[in-house]
Amino acid sequence: MVGEFVLEVEKREGKGKGVARKLRAKGYVPGIFYNNKGENIPLTVKTSQFEKMYSQVHKTKIVDLKIKNGGEEETRHALIWDVQRDPVKNFALHVDFLGVDLSEEVYIEVPIVPVGKAKGEERGGVLNVYREIIPVVCLPTAIPEKIEIDVSELDINDNVHVKDIKLPEGVRLDDVEDNFAVLGVEPPEKEATEEEEESEEAEEA
Repeated sequence: MVGEFVLEVEKREGKGKGVARKLRAKGYVPGIFYNNKGENIPLTVKTSQFEKMYSQVHKTKIVDLKIKNGGEEETRHALIWDVQRDPVKNFALHVDFLGVDLSEEVYIEVPIVPVGKAKGEERGGVLNVYREIIPVVCLPTAIPEKIEIDVSELDINDNVHVKDIKLPEGVRLDDVEDNFAVLGVEPPEKEATEEEEESEEAEEA
């Protein structure tokens, strides 16, 4: 829902690694707003406010950015497109906000979530998710937070392919040529017999 998530940011004047380090030390994250019209607006946002917002919206919900520039303010619709994080401490280093037009479709990758327990698992099979995300196209207001796949009827060696997935209304697959498997139930691993183990030991020797 537009207007549900509002994030206050400020236009950033300085650039470079030195400026970014100073901002982080003061509790801010440097970022940028850009769109397909060629606009690029350097921003800064309070780290605490950004992390709180990101925990609610992730990358699939529209954020209304209130961009302050001196005494002026403008609001832009955006998605949190990318978050660069420190590999050790995991704090945000930089944020990309993608500006969106509510009347134009966007390409986005949405996470896959299996629901239920497969029949094949009851027989010792193993449910494996081969693709954790799938590419879809839809209006920004129709982006699903996740796509659930009911796996309860899957037996051993059964797969669900990308074109088998039932998508929410208003959401369609991106142009997918290869009907790849998204998840499936694989047979249980056979325990090696004594003869196989002896054979392997002989080969190693």
